[in-house]
Amino acid sequence: MAASLTPLGAGLAYATIYDQAKERKLEPTKQSLIALCQDSDSQHRRFITQKYHVNVRMLNRRDAIRLIGLAAGLCIDLSLMYDARGAGLPPQENAKLCDTTCEKELENAPMITTESGLQYKDIKIGNGPSPPIGFQVAANYVAMVPSGQVFDSSLDKGQPYIFRVGSGQVIKGLDEGLLSMKVGGKRRLYIPGPLAFPKGLNSAPGRPRVAPSSPVIFDVSLEFIPGLDIEEE
Repeated sequence: MAASLTPLGAGLAYATIYDQAKERKLEPTKQSLIALCQDSDSQHRRFITQKYHVNVRMLNRRDAIRLIGLAAGLCIDLSLMYDARGAGLPPQENAKLCDTTCEKELENAPMITTESGLQYKDIKIGNGPSPPIGFQVAANYVAMVPSGQVFDSSLDKGQPYIFRVGSGQVIKGLDEGLLSMKVGGKRRLYIPGPLAFPKGLNSAPGRPRVAPSSPVIFDVSLEFIPGLDIEEE
């Protein structure tokens, strides 16, 4: 059963749960992590104010509601994840853009290396237009560390990620890799550290940490370009 959450404490738990666990030197067990979700509002306020120098009373209602929803989902996920492990259930598999057959085909696909050091293999060549710099694109992605562990995925969110390509809204390697794709195409990007996450990414439940400036792999599919008609062959 999911932990009960205090209204403001829920949002603050989401923002600080792992930092608090680390600072308190807690083992990442179900009991210790869920307990952080149940802390009082005052405990969360004190921690976030001291750690991040943020006045939590300044949170507007929309941000508070968003944080509460995220926190509730996090605590439910934690509870279900540990309950499943305890029951001996197999871990849930991540949705993929490249299945087993695709992986075998990629072994023989040519590797392209650009001047920046970005490497990629095309899973499927699209038949639509390529995105002009500054245009919005809708893309699905599965982001992995070199071992193959997924640390982020638009498929888990149930909708493509929309952003302006070539405008610095995403990491450099993803920007560059998408600009030469065509709508309907799929590609695996091997992104070197300098084109990835300079500050790294913290770990999340069931997700690995990404070290600063470490290489990452992105499977991406260019779904459509809002406002740009698909060119007919």
